[in-house]
Amino acid sequence: MKSKSKRVAVTTLGCKVNQFESASFISSLEERGAEIVPFSHEADIYIINSCAVTARAGAESRRMVRRAYRSNPEARIVVTGCYAQMAGDELLDLIDQPVCLVGNAYKHLLVDYTLADDYCDIEMYMTDISKVREICDLPVKSFRGRTRAFLKIQDGCNSFCSYCIIPYARGRSRSLPLDRVLEQARIFAEQGYREIVLTGIHVGKYGADLESPPTLIGLMEKLALQEPDIRFRISSLEPGELHDDLLALIGSSPNIMPHLHIPLQSGDSGILKKMNRHYSPEDYARTVEKIISLLPDACIGSDVLVGFPGEDEKAFQNTRNLLTGLPISYLHVFPYSKRPATLAARMKEQIPGPVKKERVAVLRRLDQEKRMAFYSRFPGTIHRVLAENKKNRFSLMRGFTENYIPVYFSAPAGLANRICDVKIDRLEENMVFGEFVE
Repeated sequence: MKSKSKRVAVTTLGCKVNQFESASFISSLEERGAEIVPFSHEADIYIINSCAVTARAGAESRRMVRRAYRSNPEARIVVTGCYAQMAGDELLDLIDQPVCLVGNAYKHLLVDYTLADDYCDIEMYMTDISKVREICDLPVKSFRGRTRAFLKIQDGCNSFCSYCIIPYARGRSRSLPLDRVLEQARIFAEQGYREIVLTGIHVGKYGADLESPPTLIGLMEKLALQEPDIRFRISSLEPGELHDDLLALIGSSPNIMPHLHIPLQSGDSGILKKMNRHYSPEDYARTVEKIISLLPDACIGSDVLVGFPGEDEKAFQNTRNLLTGLPISYLHVFPYSKRPATLAARMKEQIPGPVKKERVAVLRRLDQEKRMAFYSRFPGTIHRVLAENKKNRFSLMRGFTENYIPVYFSAPAGLANRICDVKIDRLEENMVFGEFVE
C-alpha cells in the first residue's frame, strides 16, 4: 500500500508509552512517503494518540479531535490510544463526520488503516483487550526533535489498582522479546541517540510473560554491554521491585543512570489498602532508605495521588509527613479523578474538588522544597551532562546530569546531543546553573 504524499499531523497525549508508539507511527508514515506536518497545520490526515488516565486527559483527547475537524473538515481523522479504547462511543457521539478508531491491540496496523485509499465513514478496529497476550511490535527509527529516546519494553498491567483505568484500556502485562529490545536499542544507537529511557506500563514485570523469561536485570545488563556509549534510565518501578542486585547493577554500570522513579500514591496505610497497593508506608520508607544507602547521590522521584475517596485530613497529613521525612528528590502530584469501570469510582466519601485542589497545592510546594534541597547538595561538583539544546529564556545550553538534575550552562550550539563535563556552580530562581568543563 503506497502513500500519495499525504500530509499527516500527529498529536500525542499522556505517557511515555504513547510517545514511543507515536514515534513508531511517524517512522512508518515517513518510510511510506507521507509528509509529517505540525498538528496546528492543515493536513490530509490527523492522528490523535489519546489518553484516558484522568478526566482531564479524556477531555483533552476530545478537544484535539474537534480541533482537527476545525483545521480541515475534509480530513481523515484517526483516533487511537486509551481514550479511543475506552470511550469509542463517546467519540462517535461527539462528531458527525467520518472517523477511524484504532484500539490499543491494533496499533501495529494503524499506518495501514491510516493510508488506506478505500474506507467507510465509521471504522472501528477494536477487540477485547483483556484477552490480548502479545505486545504490539512497533519499531521506531527516530524520535523527532528529541535528544533522548523512549523504548517501550512492556505494555499492560495486572495490578488493578482501584483508581486506575489502565488495565482495562491496555490489557494484561505483555513484554517485548529480548532480541527485539536489543535490536531497537541498536537502531537508536545508529541514529545517534545518547540516552534511552526504558518505559512501559509496569516495567518491573518485564519478561514474566515470556518463555524462558529474561529478567529486567538481565535485560539491562545486556543493554549496558551492547551499547556502552548510551546512557540508560528506567522510567518507573514499584516499591517492591527495587532489589539489591538491581541497585548493585546501577551502582556498578557507568551507563545505567542513578535515577529511580518510585510511585507512592499515599503515605497512609488505610488509603493504600483501599487503592489495592500492596505495600505499607513503612515498606516504602525502607525502599527509599535502601536506595540512598547504596546510591547516595541517586535522584528519587515519586508519584502522589491526592484526594482519594476516604482521604481525611489525618490520612493526608500522614502522606505529607512521610514525604517530608524522606530524601525524595521530586514529586509528581495528581488529584484523584474518577474513572469509569474502576472500583474507586463507586466508593463513598468522595473528596470535594476544592479540598483536593488545596492538598495538591500543599504537596506541590513540598515538591519545590524537595527539588531545591536535592540540587543544593551539588554546587562545586562535576557531572556528566547530556547537552540538549538552547531553547530556553536564557539562551544557554540545557541538559541533565546522570542523576537527573536539569542544568543550564554556556556552551557552543554544536555541543547538543553530546555528553560533556559540567561543574555545577549555583542555584538561582529555583534553577541550577553550571560551567562547561573543556
